[in-house]
Amino acid sequence: MEPKDQSKLVVFDVEGIVVPKRRFMLFEIAGKIGVWPFIKAALLGLLYEIGLISLKQALQDIYQLFEGLPLDRFLSLFRGVPLMPGVERVFKDLREAGFKIAMISSGIPRIALENLSGNLEADYVSGLEIGVSEGLLTGDVWGDVIERDGKAVALRKILNDQLSSHRYCVVVADDRNNLPMFRLCDLTIGYNPDFILSIRSDHVVKGKLSGIVPLVKGESIESRSRGLSKRDLVRELIHISGFSVSLVCAHLFGRYIVATLVFLVTSLYAISETGRMFGRSLPLITYITSSATGESEFQEFVASPIFYALGIVMSIILFPEPICYVSVTVLTLGDGFAAVLGEKFGRTPVLFNKTKNLEGTAGGFLVAFMGSLLFANPFLALVASAAGMFVEVLPLPVNDNLTVPLASGLVLTAVSAVFL
Repeated sequence: MEPKDQSKLVVFDVEGIVVPKRRFMLFEIAGKIGVWPFIKAALLGLLYEIGLISLKQALQDIYQLFEGLPLDRFLSLFRGVPLMPGVERVFKDLREAGFKIAMISSGIPRIALENLSGNLEADYVSGLEIGVSEGLLTGDVWGDVIERDGKAVALRKILNDQLSSHRYCVVVADDRNNLPMFRLCDLTIGYNPDFILSIRSDHVVKGKLSGIVPLVKGESIESRSRGLSKRDLVRELIHISGFSVSLVCAHLFGRYIVATLVFLVTSLYAISETGRMFGRSLPLITYITSSATGESEFQEFVASPIFYALGIVMSIILFPEPICYVSVTVLTLGDGFAAVLGEKFGRTPVLFNKTKNLEGTAGGFLVAFMGSLLFANPFLALVASAAGMFVEVLPLPVNDNLTVPLASGLVLTAVSAVFL
């Protein structure tokens, strides 16, 4: 327990924790200015995500797209962005427990965060500064938070503002841009974290944001699985049903015909999701998406099905028969059952990836192996399943719906060339 006279602070990253990730600048601003600004903003975001440009350069280029936009309209669009489910309750619980709350963002302007802070009763905010002339955005941005280690600089200023020399600081974040703050905090929590934060965080929380509250308060948490919700079950059933692609390719239609059909359906899904972010979508697809995703995830563009479909299509096209069917099987059955069994029976976290557990991985391997026996001999089925499940448990920067089938297919291709 921390001393009673200690100053206690919880620092929240904003996008992905307080408001949906990537939604404000991409869909609410760029998308409503025009098609080209939307496409350019999406490309700039992608270039940053894969490390080809810096965060500062990406933000400067994106905000240039907003030049001439009235500040009032900019702030009005920000106020229209929904909060992540449970945020208001979490902030209230933490305030009642004696914590002060800070929100630090690299992408959202300070002036917009101040409006948000008033609604959530946060104590501190830090964001980038935007140029305004005669009520219109100039496209210029600056500030500590867009510089290298800028969030740490912003947090240090907040800590210095607290008069107590005894500080207890917790950070809740979801991506690598927040790592500079980690060294200033006593406790680090990754909320639906990317691959780096899943390694570097003291704790990882997935699902409801309320899961961070007992960790912040220092309450004991039982080490037990949370079980499968209805949405979890629907999602994993859809994931596992992809195994039928291998059977259809092997016994009914040519694999290239099936790959084309999967690609077309995926394109339709991407169009529907993009439309949903703008308030229009295809009702059936949106209903299925809402049934298979959590409340927090549904506030954002749900991209996982696209990666999943691409993993299947790439396997079918890149690898020869029957290797392509085995790689699809490892993705659909192995990865799917690893999630189901991990949620239901998981007790032992993987040391280098807190989002995975040994029980789920072992179960996924066993089911992938049995399914692969329909297309390959026991040795090749064993090799492919082991390769796919090994990659599935690694905290990698690439979505595992791509890495799992590609790894199993590549390893199986190499082994087949050597031993067969």
